[in-house]
Amino acid sequence: MNRILKRALLPGLMAASLAGVTLVPVKPAAADDQVLRDAAIGAGTCVVTGAIRGRGTVLRNAAKCGAAGAAVNGANGLRRNPKKRDLGQDAAVGAGASAATRAVLGGREDTAGDLLDGAAAGAVINILTK
Repeated sequence: MNRILKRALLPGLMAASLAGVTLVPVKPAAADDQVLRDAAIGAGTCVVTGAIRGRGTVLRNAAKCGAAGAAVNGANGLRRNPKKRDLGQDAAVGAGASAATRAVLGGREDTAGDLLDGAAAGAVINILTK
């Protein structure tokens, strides 16, 4: 009798637990509906800072700080109060995302410039979106 119960109940119990785990509601992504706005602000900022510094192409600069803008948006979505933005955090997230994106894109080694561009993008996003 014990074997019959195990064979009859165990597969159904495993299937029910698997379905319960996969159907658990998941927290939505941290980025909000303004992610494209922040990416555009970041891209525009880097195009300007890259032109001022005379480094990189327009497309690479726009790509690296577009990613920085999206990262800043995502970082602010993780806060308890997304309306209260922190300038230092936004600049740090922008700098890190810019340097990481530039590493993926390849090209000349200008890590300090990438950090500067990303920090500028994060700061501009913070100032414009308060």
